[in-house]
Order: sequence, then structure tokens, then C-alpha cells
Amino acid sequence: MAAEVAQAASAMTPETFKLLGAGLAIGLGAIGPAIGIGLAAGKAFEAMGRNPEAAGKIQGNMILAFALAEALGIFAFVVSILLIFVV
Repeated sequence: MAAEVAQAASAMTPETFKLLGAGLAIGLGAIGPAIGIGLAAGKAFEAMGRNPEAAGKIQGNMILAFALAEALGIFAFVVSILLIFVV
């Protein structure tokens, strides 16, 4: 039992924590934009269904919101890549 604990402790290298941090960064960083895009799309489609004349204006604003949400996802991806290769 003590040998297994010692072997597991020796496996916890800085590389392990670096990869764990990168995985958490991209995993948690992708949750927010995914939820945001889903909510924005749902509300936009609901608004277009209620007021079809305003569909063009709603669609333009929806695309802008998607771009801003995706920027956060890309930022999380860049941070995870930096954690893997730079730190």
C-alpha cells in the first residue's frame, strides 16, 4: 500500500499539473460561451417568431452576440495552449 502511494506521488510532476490546468482552462472556458450562444439563439428565434418584421435587426444583433461569446471561447483556448507550451 505504501509503495502505491509513493508511486502515485511521484507521478504528480509539474507537467501533470500544467496539463491539468490547461484542460480545466479550456473545459471551463468553453462552458460559458456555449451557454451564452444557446440562450442568445433561443431568445432571438423567439423574438423573430413574435415579430417577423424585425428579423433583420434581431439577426444582426444575434450575430454580434455570437461573435463576442466566441471570442471568450477562443481566449480560453489560447490560455490553455499557453499553459501547455509556455509555462
